[in-house]
Amino acid sequence: MRIKSLILKALAAAAFVASVSVSCSEISFIEINPPADLQSKIDSIQAAKDAMNTGDKTVIDIAVAEVGAKDYTSAWWVDFSQYFVVPQGKCLTIKFINHNGGSANNWNNWNICVATGERDSDGYSEFFVLRSDAYGWGNGDYNGAMIGQDYPDTDGDGDIWNDFRSYLDGASVEMQIDYAAAGVVFLTATHTAADGTVLTETYEQPVTGPSVTAFLIADASFMEVKEAYLEPSKIEEIPDEMAASITVTGTPAAIEVGSTDFWGNGVATVTFADGATTVADTADITFVVPDLSTVGQKTIIYSYSKTKQGNYGKAVAGTYTLEVTNPIVALEATANAYLIGGAKYVTLSPAAVKVVAEYADGTKAPLKSSQFSVVFADDKVVYEGVEGTYENAYTVTYTSASGSVVETAGALVIAKSDLPAQTEMVGLEDNTTPWWAHFSHDWAVAPYEMASVSMKLGSNEINNWHSPCTILRRADLSEYGVVRMDHYGWGVGYEGIVAATSNWNWDTFLPNLDGAEVAITFANNGDNTASVRYHVILANGDVHFQYFDGFAVDSADLQFAIVTEGSHLIFD
Repeated sequence: MRIKSLILKALAAAAFVASVSVSCSEISFIEINPPADLQSKIDSIQAAKDAMNTGDKTVIDIAVAEVGAKDYTSAWWVDFSQYFVVPQGKCLTIKFINHNGGSANNWNNWNICVATGERDSDGYSEFFVLRSDAYGWGNGDYNGAMIGQDYPDTDGDGDIWNDFRSYLDGASVEMQIDYAAAGVVFLTATHTAADGTVLTETYEQPVTGPSVTAFLIADASFMEVKEAYLEPSKIEEIPDEMAASITVTGTPAAIEVGSTDFWGNGVATVTFADGATTVADTADITFVVPDLSTVGQKTIIYSYSKTKQGNYGKAVAGTYTLEVTNPIVALEATANAYLIGGAKYVTLSPAAVKVVAEYADGTKAPLKSSQFSVVFADDKVVYEGVEGTYENAYTVTYTSASGSVVETAGALVIAKSDLPAQTEMVGLEDNTTPWWAHFSHDWAVAPYEMASVSMKLGSNEINNWHSPCTILRRADLSEYGVVRMDHYGWGVGYEGIVAATSNWNWDTFLPNLDGAEVAITFANNGDNTASVRYHVILANGDVHFQYFDGFAVDSADLQFAIVTEGSHLIFD
C-alpha cells in the first residue's frame, strides 16, 4: 500500500539522520521499533478511504473548502466554489455551513448556479441560478413558480425573512442536485439551524445534456464546504407511454366564408396506452385543413404524435366536420299558432318560431332553433286565444361565428285550426279512469307550427299524475314518449330533453287539481325537436306553468294526443 510505503521510508530517513548526527568515532546505528499497532492503523486508514468510493457513492475531493471572504466582503459573482459535475442519472450532495454575518439582506447567503460547462468557456450556458431566499432566474425554462419553501414565521410578526436570516447564519446545509433520467434537475436544500430548526427549499427545471455543472456563489456571505459526493438519482424514472387515441370537443359547427377559425374553442384530449389523458397543446397538433373559402361541409383532419413524456412516437388522428356558410345579412321570422276547438290560451315556444336567413349571395334557408335566440316583447309568453296578427311579438337575434349580429322583429299569427275539436269527454266522470284506456284525438302538427287545446280537469286528487298527460307519437302510433303535467316524463325522445321547467308549488298542486283549467300548446319546432307547454289555472286561482322543451322527434311525422288517469277532461 502507498501509505505503508511512505511511512516506512520516513522511518528509514529518520534512522539515517540519527546515524550521522554523532561523531565519526562514535558511529553506531540506532534501532527504531515502530509501534506494534502501526500496521493495523495504516490498514484502517486505507479501508476508510476505500469505503468512501463505492459503486453507489463517489466522494468528491473538496478543492475549495472556503467560499467567500470570512469578513463578508465578497462582491457578487467573484468568489465561487469548485465545479461539481453531475451526470444525468446521478444525484450530487454538497454539505456546507452557511454564514451571513448577521446581514439584513436575504440574499447574503448561499447561491447555486446550475449550468452547462464552466464559466468563460465555450459552450457555457446557465440553466438557472437559485438563491436561498426562494428567488432565482435562468433560461427560457426557468419558472419561479416551481420554487418551494417552508420557511416559518417563528416570532409571529408576519415576516418570515427576519427569522430566515437568523436561522441561516451558521446553519448546516445539505443540498441535493438530482439530475433525473427524465431530463429534469430536482434541487433540495435542507437547512438545520443551530437550535435544530429545519428549513427546506426546493426547485425543479428541465435541462439538457449528458451532465450539468453546479457551483456555489458567495454574495457578502461565507460558506465552509465539508463534503460532496455523487450517488445514483433518487428520482424514479417513469416509463413513457404512447398515445392511443385523440378526440376533440368544442369545435365550431359552422363558420362564415372569409373566416379561417376552424378550431374555435376546440379542446383536444389525448388518451395514452395506460389510460391517462391530457389536453393537448394545439402547437403539438398537426391539422390538414381544406379550402375554407367556398361554401359547403368541410372535413378537418388532426393528428398528434407525442408520447406521455413529450417525446415523438406513433401518431393518432381523427376528423371533424364544419359547415362553411355565406354570411347572413337579413332574417325573416314568423310564428303560427292554431286554436283547436275552443282553445283559450297559447303558450309560445321560442323554438317553434320559423326563422329564414338571407345570405350574402341572395340564397335563403331556415335556421335551426339552436342557431338563434328569441326574446318575447314585454316577456309575454302566454296569449289569450284571440285570433289575429300580433306585430313585434318577439325579437330574433342571430350571432355569427365571427361575432356579427343580425336581428329582426317577428309577428305572431293566431288562427283557428282545421284540426278536429275534442267534443267527447276523455276519462270517466267519476274519476276512476284507469291508465292508458281513454285518449283524445291525435292532432298532427306541421313543422314550425304550434297548436293549442284547453280543457277543464276533474281529478280524484289522489296522485299528482291524476291530471292530463301528453303523448308524442308518429302517425302509426309508435311513440316518441310521454310527458305529465307534474314535471315527469319518459320515452326515447324524453331521454335527451333539453329542459323540463315549472314553477309548481307542490303543497297546493294536488289539492287544487279538481276544477283546474288546463291549456296545452304543442309545438313542432321543425328541427326534429318538439315542445309541450302547459298553462294551468288551479282551482284556487293560482296560475302555474310546466314546460318540456327539446323533446326528440321526427318533425316530418309528429302528432299529439292526451291521455289521463284517475281524472276526466272536458275540452273547450
